[in-house]
Amino acid sequence: MNQEIKERTKWFMDARFGMFIHWGLYSIPACGEWVMSQKEMTVEEYRGYFDKFDPVDYNPKKWVRLAKNAGMKYVVLTAKHHDGFCLFDSKLTDYKATNTKAGRDLVREFVDACREEGLKVGLYFSIIDWHHPDFPKYGDKQHPMRNNKAYKDEKIDFDRYLDYMHGQVRELVTNYGRLDLLWFDFSYDDMTGEKWRASDLIRMVRTFQPDVIIDNRLEGAGDNHGSIAKEHPLIYSGDFASPEQIIPPEGVCDEKGEPIPWELCATMNNHWGYCNFDHQYKSPQMLVRKLVECVSKGGNMILNVGPDAKGNIPTESVDILEKVGKWMQKNKESIYGCGISKLQKPEWGRYTQKENVIYAHVYETPLGALPLYGISPEQLVEVTYLADGSEVNRGEAWNTALYPDVAFVSFGEDPVFTYPLPDEKDTVLKICLKELI
Repeated sequence: MNQEIKERTKWFMDARFGMFIHWGLYSIPACGEWVMSQKEMTVEEYRGYFDKFDPVDYNPKKWVRLAKNAGMKYVVLTAKHHDGFCLFDSKLTDYKATNTKAGRDLVREFVDACREEGLKVGLYFSIIDWHHPDFPKYGDKQHPMRNNKAYKDEKIDFDRYLDYMHGQVRELVTNYGRLDLLWFDFSYDDMTGEKWRASDLIRMVRTFQPDVIIDNRLEGAGDNHGSIAKEHPLIYSGDFASPEQIIPPEGVCDEKGEPIPWELCATMNNHWGYCNFDHQYKSPQMLVRKLVECVSKGGNMILNVGPDAKGNIPTESVDILEKVGKWMQKNKESIYGCGISKLQKPEWGRYTQKENVIYAHVYETPLGALPLYGISPEQLVEVTYLADGSEVNRGEAWNTALYPDVAFVSFGEDPVFTYPLPDEKDTVLKICLKELI
């Protein structure tokens, strides 16, 4: 991994867990952030949501505290999504929150709230824009007017759009103090890399925010890492890969097989933006285990919430995050600063590792004693429950005698009997070894 990227992403790799917030005008129709494209709405039709936007309950402090209590270390807000509407006070457009009933810069309040709570602050910015007159329309893959023949022979000035887009990024990196993360979205077809004048864009960003970490979507996307995995990545390759709604089977590595920073971006239900009929929420157990899976493969997880039109995070999301937070309070040591274990994945769960400490994430009640695969009895210093620090009983017994090279532990008094897991979500054992493996 490039040394510069390694230094920039150190906090990110330690943090492991973040919150994504998709919020904008699309929270009013309440069927996801792609509604303008899916319903092929004109700018004029979509304008009705701009006129209605009035988030009377917007309180980013509540959002950020929820993230913090869930064990998240950073938060990323959609400063501008594909519909072109800005939550920040851009001087380059009238299509912004300050001109709605909200009447103020919503990004500034969010940034301030993150800093007050001590969380790293990130902003998402869409490099595509369905509102701008100089963005390609007819025949574009997803533009709302892609099938509207009225735009078939339209003359646009794409350079004028790029000037506008670069100008807005410049506003974000100069008007809000130090930013920790910039999340660009997204490239597709031939709309990638230098089509966005990506080298110039990154040079400008680095002039004002030399330490900000940036995703890989100026060049790649959820289906393509881009050159970040190459031996000589391009200037706009980004600092981390961004697989979407899927955890890579083996994590993400460069051409030499060395792990590189990556982050799973995932929804809590099946939409990013608020959707009032989507109640297909993932369970706290699943989300805890998927976070552990990401960490065990050297990655992060950024988990999305989609606040409603008034600015409230859905009750289901709040309840789930509170439950995840209770697990994180007791077990965060197995997440923060941890990564890939030198040991192979055990069949009953996963290992994460930090130096000579192995964290065994046990998902499945063992029949009798639990084998700590890859660890011999001689290597052990102690095994404790991470949640409360109490000792875990050793599990070697007459029926484990055939396996002297494997350490065993028991969740009860007699290792030959079967006992339930203390925590069905994920019982974490802290295994201290005599030396680094």
